[in-house]
Amino acid sequence: QVQLVESGGGLVQAGGSLRLSCAASGSTFRFYGIGWYRQAPGKQRELVATISSGGSTNYADSVKGRFTISRDNAKNTVYLQMNSLKPEDTAVYYCNILRTALWGQGTQVTVSS
Repeated sequence: QVQLVESGGGLVQAGGSLRLSCAASGSTFRFYGIGWYRQAPGKQRELVATISSGGSTNYADSVKGRFTISRDNAKNTVYLQMNSLKPEDTAVYYCNILRTALWGQGTQVTVSS
């Protein structure tokens, strides 16, 4: 079974950047669409960005122009480049194989003002 492991979170000042990684086990990774989600304290989990198996991308309005999702199938990894970070981006970020119940453990992103 495919497993997902997120990394790259941390503490950053507003306006800064982070790159999150979602590494997957298994040889069929390239066939999956992947989503990045986030959940802030006391809020519901929300979709941030998705990338299809063919590389098509979609973004939540709140991150358009600031975040970029990409994938490297040779490394079985999906990335989320986050620029111009804002305090409201603070959350635990999770990756997910779309339309499945497969989630990573999450990585904390904290943006200080």
